[in-house]
Amino acid sequence: MSTGILALLSLLPIIFVAFFLVLLRWPASRAMPIAYVVAAALAFFVWQVPANKVLAASANGLWVAATLIYIIFGAILLLNTLQQSGAIRAIRRGFSDITPDRRIQVIIIAWLFGSFIEGSAGFGTPAAVAVPLMVGLGFPAMAAVVAGMIIQSTPVSFGAMGTPIMVGVNTGLSADPEMAAYAAQLGFAEWDQFLAFIATKIALLHAIAGTFIPLFVVAIMTRFFGKNRSFAEGFKVWKFALFAAFAMTIPYLLVATYFRPEFPSLIGGLVGLGVVVSAAKAGFLLPKEDEIWDFDDKENWDEEWTGSMQIEAEDESKPIMGIVRAWSPYLFVASLLVITRLPYFNLEPLLRGPSIVTTWSWSQIFGSDITASFQPFWSPGTIFIIVSLITMGLHSLKPSEYKIAFGQVSENTCPCLHGAGVHRAYGSGFHQFQRRCGRLRADATGARRGSCQSYWIGMAFLLYLYRWTRRLRRR
Repeated sequence: MSTGILALLSLLPIIFVAFFLVLLRWPASRAMPIAYVVAAALAFFVWQVPANKVLAASANGLWVAATLIYIIFGAILLLNTLQQSGAIRAIRRGFSDITPDRRIQVIIIAWLFGSFIEGSAGFGTPAAVAVPLMVGLGFPAMAAVVAGMIIQSTPVSFGAMGTPIMVGVNTGLSADPEMAAYAAQLGFAEWDQFLAFIATKIALLHAIAGTFIPLFVVAIMTRFFGKNRSFAEGFKVWKFALFAAFAMTIPYLLVATYFRPEFPSLIGGLVGLGVVVSAAKAGFLLPKEDEIWDFDDKENWDEEWTGSMQIEAEDESKPIMGIVRAWSPYLFVASLLVITRLPYFNLEPLLRGPSIVTTWSWSQIFGSDITASFQPFWSPGTIFIIVSLITMGLHSLKPSEYKIAFGQVSENTCPCLHGAGVHRAYGSGFHQFQRRCGRLRADATGARRGSCQSYWIGMAFLLYLYRWTRRLRRR
């Protein structure tokens, strides 16, 4: 079978997703099982993946979905706890004191705070933290998700204390004798020096592209979620957007160049947050009062902009707490994430050890070579839950109020478990299928290249379908 046909077949699951989600507008809980069945059938009949590996990859996808939902559960629980204590009201007031302009707010929260959390935790944690926070501040849920996802670009290569570099790149290259010889040929006597060289090059590329990320986020927000649907309204804050970009990317690049790969995103986000918030409080490069931008009235929002999670109105009768006290739970989250991941404290062996308490694993699923594992004490979800309990004392929250917060998060997350689980099973499972296909076929290299090309074609196809359906709806 030719590479072109293999590439076309590998595109089929994406086509099914586009057809059911974009054209028929089915929910993911209905569309993803169909796409999953197509992917599983291709793996079994076309790439001849054994049935036990197909089932194992599917089970692994569900396992990964459960671990991610656990993180989301903890993040929303903390958000609802802050909602009950009145902290969200204080945080909203704090941002309003800087500026009520949503463009500035999204830069500070999504770009800077999100980059800091990505550097300390990674693995989707910025979206789990920043997105609910923006929703709590009055952003449409979809606008918050889009902003949170777009910033998952510049900081990700150094996310989770440099895990992609220290584990992914290091493990992937160090075992290759040719790469070791190439590093020696370039003049690097030690492998760590070569790894630092790679990290610097990666940081340089990301810093150049990241310079435009804040402006891109703002422009997308004003174009697709603004009253006037205008890119120009986003571009009006280009000076502040570039200032916020450089405030993060310059220390990001310097740390990658002169220090270890664990810290560029962490320190870049933290330094940028301090610099930009201080400058914004001083009114530096902020829009004038008559140029403040906000979303349209909530009743005019598209139905698809909001999800099932609703942030209830705060009790205005309660006094507004201090801004430091209101932010303290998120400071605890960031501190615990950093402390548990810094090599200096050496907590990783304790939290991720082979003990049955710290590591829950499912080895050789269904007799295959696929293994799933989960370290609950290492998961950011556990930190969120612990901090939510600490918040009860910090914010003098009654047990009955915490019970309300817990009940709300259960109601908001349980309906999405099926769709999210199937979605992750499809994504992780299909990835596992292609890995096995590459090992079982002689033309695996060409197939993988064709598959990668097909995914780019698929993304363009999805964008075209999205614009086409929007035009049809306007008619």
